[in-house]
This record gives sequence, structure tokens and C-alpha cells, in this order.
Amino acid sequence: MNTVKDLKTIKFQLETLTCPSCITKIEGVLNKEAGVENAKVFFNSSKVKINYDEDKVSSKRLSELIEKVGYPVLS
Repeated sequence: MNTVKDLKTIKFQLETLTCPSCITKIEGVLNKEAGVENAKVFFNSSKVKINYDEDKVSSKRLSELIEKVGYPVLS
């Protein structure tokens, strides 16, 4: 019997995004990470919403990935 794992959802507030290419960079690095089902950046509010499997990736790791590509996470 296949059991579908419940995904966690986390939202991060980022420093103000200055250009639409920021979205591509952030979503790209997150969506390549094992355990991330979907990452979506909202340009106008400078927020990112991530659906992920916490057994494969931690929220701390997700935050670190965003900061590694140059976008400080505020919360």
C-alpha cells in the first residue's frame, strides 16, 4: 500500500527583492534540492513559500540555500 507523505509548508520573509530575476535564482536553487516539492517566490511581498518533506531536508537548510545565493532571510 502506498502512503503519501504529508508535506510541510514553510514561508520565509526575505529582504526586498529588486528584480524579477531574483525569483528565478531563488526558485531554481530550492526546487533542485532533494525533498522540495515546490518553491514559489512572491516578488511583490518578498516572500517565499516552500512545500517540502522534512525527512529529506530541514527548514534550516532551506533558509541557508536562499542566503547562499545572496538573499537574506528575515523570518
